[in-house]
Amino acid sequence: MDHARPLPAYLISRYNGWKATTYTSNKAWYHRLAESGQHPRAMVISCCDSRVHVTSIFGADEGEFFIHRNIAGLVPIYSPDGGNHGTSAAVEYAVTALKVAHVVVMGHSNCGGVKGCLDMCAGDAPELEKQSSFVGRWMDILRPGYERVQGLPAEQKTRALEKQAVLVSLENLMTFPFVRTAVESEFLTLHGLWNDIGAGVLEQYDPAQKAFVAL
Repeated sequence: MDHARPLPAYLISRYNGWKATTYTSNKAWYHRLAESGQHPRAMVISCCDSRVHVTSIFGADEGEFFIHRNIAGLVPIYSPDGGNHGTSAAVEYAVTALKVAHVVVMGHSNCGGVKGCLDMCAGDAPELEKQSSFVGRWMDILRPGYERVQGLPAEQKTRALEKQAVLVSLENLMTFPFVRTAVESEFLTLHGLWNDIGAGVLEQYDPAQKAFVAL
């Protein structure tokens, strides 16, 4: 591969600092993780957004969370059509191989992917409507959520659609036969969260209230 280049100096410096401090102080723990494999209790599906830092929010150590990130933290409908399905593969592995007890879908404020979906569905982002747009075709997953919020006042739509991204993903998770079986057998629970980045607020979806409620 002729196009690969060495890491930037600042990343190398940070790695060396981690190796000399955090790793050295916890070497036995890392050896145990390497030898015994991973046994996470939860899978977290969240956005690629660099501001979303799930392990920091929950103070999680290595080995606690099986984390999958994609644009807007979406889960597609179960569709075993022979294509490349990274998110579906991650869900399958977490539920059937790792046997996690929880799957958490976490959305967030000011999500660029959700804003793109909003613009695309409103006809204001023709570049995303092109068949060649990977982002646009991925955000098609959220079109059912857009249909639910399109009648809201403009100032409410973005945040409402961010939360719909979580709900649509939870609904789509239940289309996976192995997820439904695990949920109905009470070996797996699904959870929906939304994070206000600026305010440091975390809300969870409460099905009894049919609303997101602050923790």
